[in-house]
Amino acid sequence: MIKIWGRRTSSNVQALMWCIGELGLTYKRYDVGHRYGGNDTSEFLSMNPNGTVPVLRDDDGEPLWETGAILRYLADRYGSNSFWPRDILPRAKVDKWAEWSKLNVTLSFTGPIFWRVVRTAPSKRNEAAIREAITYLDRFLDVAEVQLSRGPFLAGEDFTLADIQFGHVLFRYFDISIARKARPALRRYYDALTTRSAFREHVMVSYDELRVSD
Repeated sequence: MIKIWGRRTSSNVQALMWCIGELGLTYKRYDVGHRYGGNDTSEFLSMNPNGTVPVLRDDDGEPLWETGAILRYLADRYGSNSFWPRDILPRAKVDKWAEWSKLNVTLSFTGPIFWRVVRTAPSKRNEAAIREAITYLDRFLDVAEVQLSRGPFLAGEDFTLADIQFGHVLFRYFDISIARKARPALRRYYDALTTRSAFREHVMVSYDELRVSD
């Protein structure tokens, strides 16, 4: 059985769990991190010296950390050829969009926008910084809009690992109270993701426990 350490409100854990759900894998997950604690214990640090989540162990093998590496492991071991192509060039195309999503979309949204809107007390929010961060993120979402106007999924005609890396932040992007440009292709794509049962179960999760009030 696959074991995962990480709270369900972590966006990185959500990406991992969405992948687990799409692949139909049996798992056991332990709430660790944030208000649950447990990521500073000697037991946890022996698995991941960084003290971050998620951590995954498959068949009691070596603990894996870093979400992108875990996702590629799962895709390579359990994914179909359409989800994670075996041929190197089609796989590189999927991996290109997966890395682009992680480095440009996720990192530009989670800390600069989501944390400032949800995980910061209203009286301490820097609205100018939030607007600037949205403008920065917009340039990458514009790239996604063009790409998604060409096909149903980020890397083409098939649902792939790239959609996990890109799509897992969209629930929060569309849910929080921020200014958003009209992007019909992106909206169509997101609406299609919300029909996937694994997305609804593992990504469309309340983040109220993360909110900070005055």
